[in-house]
Amino acid sequence: AVYACQGGAPSSSDTTTVTADRLGLQSKALNPPAATATAGAAASARRGYFGDAANPSPPEAEFSAASADHRASQASTADDALQNVNAATTAAPTMVIRTGQAFIEVDKVDPAILKIRQLAAQVGGYITNSSVSGGRDQIRQATLELKIPAPKYDQAVGSLSTIGKVETVNSTAQDVGEEFVDVTARVNNARRLEDRLITLLNTRTGKLDEVLRVERELARVREEIERYEGRLRYLSSRVATSTLTITVHEPAPILGNNPGENPIARALRRAWRNFIALVAGVIASLGVVIPLALVAVGGWVGYRRWRRRQISP
Repeated sequence: AVYACQGGAPSSSDTTTVTADRLGLQSKALNPPAATATAGAAASARRGYFGDAANPSPPEAEFSAASADHRASQASTADDALQNVNAATTAAPTMVIRTGQAFIEVDKVDPAILKIRQLAAQVGGYITNSSVSGGRDQIRQATLELKIPAPKYDQAVGSLSTIGKVETVNSTAQDVGEEFVDVTARVNNARRLEDRLITLLNTRTGKLDEVLRVERELARVREEIERYEGRLRYLSSRVATSTLTITVHEPAPILGNNPGENPIARALRRAWRNFIALVAGVIASLGVVIPLALVAVGGWVGYRRWRRRQISP
């Protein structure tokens, strides 16, 4: 919290008063019933720091009262905090994010995709992502990602056998109950701090820069609350909806001779294909061979003429 000064730099006793006030805040966060007196003493310390025109009070006296109350409650703070932690752990909800992945062999991919869409509709889910791959001399396969209500996840996994031959199914579960409880506690603490800042902003007067400082702190706390609440909504959505990724593929072709095929006819077809490939290679090489042959012939003719001139007297 930020407090207004009457003027000049705060003394050491004033600084100690602010420290005692912060200790009172921490004690109240851990044990609200035990920290009531501390919070009251801290409020008195703040009044002395700001300055009260009606009832001026020295900051040193209010700090002594706050310190006495804080020492009185300090002994029970640790035990109360431990009890609060144990209670929160016991009350932690069961929140599990379930995800799965399945591989299925099917005769044809297109009918299998239709069955997967029907399965998603039966369990009240929907398809978010899908992809189909395959081509010439490749095995066709498709991958679909399903979002399913968490209570229907087991039913969806049990119905995979109606699509085709189930090869593998992998399921994982992530418990986020501890994180949910932690973020919820952060939201509650931030809201209490927000209420105190609003009260301080409405009931206290001071310099303009100090008021603006409180408003900036209030904006920061509200931003934290929004971030925590967004995380809680995300966790709740993930827990309520499970993810199942299904990959279907056609069977791999069996390599071997076709039944009833004549080996002589197969050899003749291979020989014909090789002959065609040879002729095509020769034709393609003519673009290189012919220029080289012309150069070689021209060189040989020139050499012959030069030799004749050398031999003749």
